[in-house]
Amino acid sequence: MKFSPSCVYDTYWLFASRRQALYQRRLTDADGPWTDDPILQRYRFTNVFRAADRVSQYLIANVQYRDDRPRAGAELFFRTLLFKLFNKIETWELLENRLGTLSWQSFDVQAADEVLSQAMGSGAKIYSAAYIMPAPRLGFERKHSNHLALLVRMMEDGLPGRIAAAPSLEAVYDLLLEYGGLGPFLAYQYAIDLNYSGLIDFDENDFVVAGPGALDGIAKCFEDGADLEPRSVIEHMVEAQDREFAARSLDFGGLFGRRMTLIDAQNVFCEISKYSRVAHPEVAGVSNRTRIKQSFQPASRTQPRPFFPPKWNLAVPPMEPLRPRAGVQGSLFA
Repeated sequence: MKFSPSCVYDTYWLFASRRQALYQRRLTDADGPWTDDPILQRYRFTNVFRAADRVSQYLIANVQYRDDRPRAGAELFFRTLLFKLFNKIETWELLENRLGTLSWQSFDVQAADEVLSQAMGSGAKIYSAAYIMPAPRLGFERKHSNHLALLVRMMEDGLPGRIAAAPSLEAVYDLLLEYGGLGPFLAYQYAIDLNYSGLIDFDENDFVVAGPGALDGIAKCFEDGADLEPRSVIEHMVEAQDREFAARSLDFGGLFGRRMTLIDAQNVFCEISKYSRVAHPEVAGVSNRTRIKQSFQPASRTQPRPFFPPKWNLAVPPMEPLRPRAGVQGSLFA
């Protein structure tokens, strides 16, 4: 497939290099400044590597690998999907604080529904704003009730066992896509989340689905981007990354030696869709959005040592706890 890069194509690699450098600096510097890029200083962008983002880090470290006890496949699936249906750390911790350790064997769906209903009644937001979460139509009035019923249906259908026996990441995606309320993008995201756990172990470069933001980023990075096959474009970025960074004399050591995979390249397309609204306002893309909604607002908390799936065998160095200087607000999470 022939590609015709636009001016935004160069910015894709520049953004990836600068955003990853910012992440690395924040691991060892609680105070900053972490970047001299004015757009990164002002607006919020996710990490280059999806697994390094705050919610993914919580999922991996606290939901999937919280202790040394091996979890059965059904429990890994249940805990992962229960967390991801809401995709909000506060919601998970609320359920755990009220119901105890969350386990399929002891799960009381009515009690969980009541906890979430009470939280909503008190004005709490139980869903993350990261994804649009359509409610499956399973006969309940409230969105979260339908999502809990969806998870119960998956468990009773034996979906965890079928996913554990799936021959590929795409097959996992297809199994998830069978369930109402999960469109193509969410089904792919959940397949990646399950692949972090010990339930399945596929190469992230086996399969990818581009979300709406990534499609807009692709349209901006290539002159004929709206007409290109997204998977081929994303595969091209993964294959080309080493030479493209080198050609621009950009530093990019990856994630403790791990190269960008398809999910990460897809992720950067989504972020370049936003970044280019300021860097290249003349490039419309397909969404025609002109503003970045979320600004960067530092919070006074520091980041623990990153934790990634042990099966990745990443060489994460030991890190001392970070202590910001008095009066300095430094967030280590974007």
